[in-house]
Amino acid sequence: MIDDRFKKEVTILIAEDDDGHAELIQDNLQEAGLRNPIIRFRNGQEALDFFYGASDGDAPRCEKGLAYMMLLDIRMPKVDGVEVLRQIKSDPELKNMPVIMLTTTDDPREVRTCYALGCSCYVTKPVDYQKFAEMLNRLGLFLLVVQVPDLDGVEGRIEQLT
Repeated sequence: MIDDRFKKEVTILIAEDDDGHAELIQDNLQEAGLRNPIIRFRNGQEALDFFYGASDGDAPRCEKGLAYMMLLDIRMPKVDGVEVLRQIKSDPELKNMPVIMLTTTDDPREVRTCYALGCSCYVTKPVDYQKFAEMLNRLGLFLLVVQVPDLDGVEGRIEQLT
């Protein structure tokens, strides 16, 4: 078992332009028992800026070595969720991050595109809240149990021992 000092908590990223939907998602995450840190983006460009650059002063930035999971709306201003997904999954450092797509359509072509690009799950809004809660509970159990080891801390500890 890995020493707790060498674990990092998973941060949940929510990219959703609709304030009501974002609030509902956050409430459902909390009701599912998740207490992980949450960062919200109001459009796809803010999400990309988080990972790749241009930041507005106090805007949060991606920290190398931290674990992230994203809930990503497909239809957003500036940059849509499919393009955000495409860039995340083509990036060697981000491609393994779980991404759950959120959308108001169940267009089979869109669903296939998202899965082909590497999304972990696809949820249609308005969601069946019972199914959404079940998915969040499974996800919550995963996020509460699985934490990413802090390899920098482990390497430092190994150096101390040698």
